[in-house]
Amino acid sequence: MAKRKKRVGEKPGDVVWSSSWTFILAASGAAIGLNNVWQFPVLVSEYGGGAFVVFYLLCVLLIGMPLLVAEVTIGRLGRKSPINSIHVVAEQAGRHRNWRLIGWLGVIAAFLILSYLSVVAGWIMAYAFRTMVGVLDGLTADGLASLFRRFVNEPEKQLFWHSLFMVSTIMVAARGLKSGVEPLVRYAMPTVFLLLLALLLYAIVIGEFNQAVYRLLHPDFTKLTRAGMLAALGHAFFSLGLGAGVLLAYAAYLQKEARIPRTALAVAGVDTVVGIVAGLVIMSVLLVGVAEPESRLALVFEALPLSFDQLPWGRVMASLFFLMLALTVWLSGVALMEPVVMWMEERWHFTRLKAAIVTGGGAWSLGIASVLSFNYWRFSFTVLGETKNLGPFDLLQTLTADLLLPMSGMLIALTAGWILGADSSRTELKLHSPCAYDSWLWCVRIVTPVLILIVLLNIQSLLL
Repeated sequence: MAKRKKRVGEKPGDVVWSSSWTFILAASGAAIGLNNVWQFPVLVSEYGGGAFVVFYLLCVLLIGMPLLVAEVTIGRLGRKSPINSIHVVAEQAGRHRNWRLIGWLGVIAAFLILSYLSVVAGWIMAYAFRTMVGVLDGLTADGLASLFRRFVNEPEKQLFWHSLFMVSTIMVAARGLKSGVEPLVRYAMPTVFLLLLALLLYAIVIGEFNQAVYRLLHPDFTKLTRAGMLAALGHAFFSLGLGAGVLLAYAAYLQKEARIPRTALAVAGVDTVVGIVAGLVIMSVLLVGVAEPESRLALVFEALPLSFDQLPWGRVMASLFFLMLALTVWLSGVALMEPVVMWMEERWHFTRLKAAIVTGGGAWSLGIASVLSFNYWRFSFTVLGETKNLGPFDLLQTLTADLLLPMSGMLIALTAGWILGADSSRTELKLHSPCAYDSWLWCVRIVTPVLILIVLLNIQSLLL
């Protein structure tokens, strides 16, 4: 009986991650998303290979790491949902309670992203199944393109997979940290690593691995243009899952003895390594194919299946690839649900089960608009000089990626730098070196917000 109560009514502070490593896995699972698969390899290949990677790592140090540390620090200090954690920090500093509106930006962004991520996750689950049973075997490039178009033009099929993903996400979130989120993280993340390792070994033995290494890691600084630098800056922000309130939520469960800078470095390191390894795998397989993909969706659902089909054991490895993607989006979905569920527990005193059902049901309902964006509700519009063709699906992506996430990240950095007291942050970070602490402090006060502002003002240059 006591176990049941804890599961549906866990509060940050009452329950914590079983270890710092589990938190690292959870935060990495939330950060590792589709951007590492369908964007990072393309950016690296286009903007100078190793030159882009070096500049990207610099951007991670200047924008990713400082903001990651800031979010974890505020989350652990507040020990509540992102909205109320920022409220606690502002209140302790004698600031107005309206500072918690910063937390609202992230929570709203998380909810909106969850709604359309669930639709894309449904596609991935569908293709994992189709690959396993051989539906994609022997199809030409035109055949694969036609198959994907037919799939997204049939709302009933999309709705089934969208619903299946959301139900699976609700089932995990409803069980709380100890019985739901943490077991998923402990099993899913090692599985992702093993699948990625298997795909890497396959790429080394079967694919065009040497060419992929040269194309992705050989530095060509003549290709690292201003656009490439902006792309590296944007990817350093978006690839770590910053600004969505997820790290604020997960950090509320972090043990007091955990070293925040060390855990943040580990999260950034895992995300970067996974991105590079995934890029090597994808490029090794794509170089077998006959054409460059025209878009990010075409890369995953058309070009890669075509290339896998031309290799030995292609169906098996393609199945493993889509299974890996399905696990990563599941981890992301659970993470995006957490900030909203936590707030509902605090504000409305919902049980964990009720909060998860309401959150998931709302995101599922909104996701129907994204499902219909590819057929009945499709329309075009222009924003920031770029024409979008997928109606509500593109509207939601534009609102979150172009506005809410950068604004949330910038304001969280300013909160950590100027509102959170130096004594509180110094104690929380446990940095023995004054130079290290001062470097972080002035990064979140000035450098990181300025760089995020550059991302925000140049967002149209970062869209592929």
